[in-house]
Amino acid sequence: MTVKKPQNGINVFKILFILFILWLSLYPLIKPPSQNNVEQRPISDSLNQIKNGEAVKVVVEGDKVQATLKDGKIIESKKEAGSDFIKTLNDNGIDPTKIANGVEFKVRFDWTNFIANVAPIAISILFFYMIFRQSRVAAGDIFNLGKTRAKLFSKDPKATNGITFKDVAGGDEVKKELTEIVDFLKNPEKYRKLGARIPKGVLLIGPAGVGKTLMARALAGEAETSFYSVAGSEFMEMLVGVGSARVRDLFGMAKTTQPSVIFIDEIDAIGRQRGMGLGGGHDEREQTLNQILVEMDGFDPRTTVVVLAATNRPDMLDPALVRPGRFDRKIYLTLPDVAERAEIFKIHMRGKPFAKDVVAEDIAKQTVGFSGADIENMLNEAAILAARYNKEKIEKTDLRDASTKVKLGPERRRLQNDEEKKMTAYHEAGHAMVASQLSGMDPVERVSIVARTMTLGHTEISQKIERGNETKTRLLDFITMALGGRAAEEIVFKEETIGAANDIERATEIAKRMVTEFGMSPLGPINFESSDDRIWLARQLGKPTGYSDAVAEKIDEEVSKIITQSLKKAKEIIVKKRSTLDKVVEELLKKETLEREEFEALL
Repeated sequence: MTVKKPQNGINVFKILFILFILWLSLYPLIKPPSQNNVEQRPISDSLNQIKNGEAVKVVVEGDKVQATLKDGKIIESKKEAGSDFIKTLNDNGIDPTKIANGVEFKVRFDWTNFIANVAPIAISILFFYMIFRQSRVAAGDIFNLGKTRAKLFSKDPKATNGITFKDVAGGDEVKKELTEIVDFLKNPEKYRKLGARIPKGVLLIGPAGVGKTLMARALAGEAETSFYSVAGSEFMEMLVGVGSARVRDLFGMAKTTQPSVIFIDEIDAIGRQRGMGLGGGHDEREQTLNQILVEMDGFDPRTTVVVLAATNRPDMLDPALVRPGRFDRKIYLTLPDVAERAEIFKIHMRGKPFAKDVVAEDIAKQTVGFSGADIENMLNEAAILAARYNKEKIEKTDLRDASTKVKLGPERRRLQNDEEKKMTAYHEAGHAMVASQLSGMDPVERVSIVARTMTLGHTEISQKIERGNETKTRLLDFITMALGGRAAEEIVFKEETIGAANDIERATEIAKRMVTEFGMSPLGPINFESSDDRIWLARQLGKPTGYSDAVAEKIDEEVSKIITQSLKKAKEIIVKKRSTLDKVVEELLKKETLEREEFEALL
């Protein structure tokens, strides 16, 4: 890795040039003031005064002649440029030796002529020097274009902030997989003598925020190896061939410092399938991918270099990149479960003062679907809220508000009239009331008519248990709950509002997937939404979808039937529980937000 030296030469010349201009500007102000008793006269008068013996001192400076008279008066004259003043005295019959104090000659440096002659040359030299230096810098950048932009973390644990697997909460299965890589980097001969081949590439797959980069850094800290970190986009450049040159340079450096780990973040930026672009492939990106394939396949069996890559779009990667022999081990990172969230909370709660009733396990149960990044952001927002209200410790209410802020955005106090607030209250109360009457739904955690981001209110549902699967009953109940707001609007106000747009969108999406993907309709267990890339590309180009128009009509009918029946069921619940709904709305208009205990008390 090279470190560029600071280029001070150009700065020094700039400073000198600025000082020179300032000196020219200020010189008239700082030059010595002229004498007030000097009288300007023709040269003939000065010669007469000298001839008559009136002058006691004569000073010649350039073309200027100053004669000091006996009475102290000074007369100044200008002689002919370039003439010899002594010769002028002799021509006028004046003996220079007869002057009392003689004739004094002063040599004056003509700054005006000097600047007029030298300044253009100096400015030209400075101009060409700056162009020369800039061209050298540009040439150096051109020669360095093929150098890798990867950041090197040395074997010193301090370089990676001492992060190891014990500093990463959750992901026990992932750690177990990566432990083999660590053991290989530390003891490669143990595996080689048994004929084992450790994977050359490990692909970390998971949604954003689950800790893919953190796991890679923990691997480097655990193995105490050289760790090269680079983003996939950093290989790309405007010039052709730069990406592949950087790949060669990166792998060359990793081999010289082995055992080492190369981590490529967001590898889908350069690892996408070749030839799948609508307007043809990106040649530079494909050449970069080809170079990665060659480097990984050409590893010496004795080379202890492991390549890690992270992506949240594994379906976009080229098949040659994920085949055995390259990225032949895939490790999936998922959103943390309740136990892992509790461990993550405990790590991020270090150094923050919390109230005694704050328990990490309780918070974990209320944050289903949060990633590690979401949890860190939530605790930071809770600390900010507590500081805003001058609290000494972070309380449960701060954590609850922070959780809502992370999921739905900050509060947005809008000016709403009474009618609009009432309609919003009935809409949100409709969601909560329908959810409370459905056996497949989890309990309502919070109902609020406080606007957040683009919503006028929200209803939060907390999961009682972690689920990795969903039943048809639960999906239908969720659609019914989502349409509870629209049902309340139609029953109470005999009107419909645009506030249900997002609810309808989510309900329609679930209903469509039930029919086309999950096989939960009379059409049978048939997948109408194939993930095949050719069919997907055909749809993007407006071509046939892979099934007939008659089937498409049946799909639309089944989706419409699910939505219609769910809305009817929601209306029946609203009509049956109308008196309780009015009580909930009355409390919402007073308090704006009802927590779980308050809502259940009204039921």
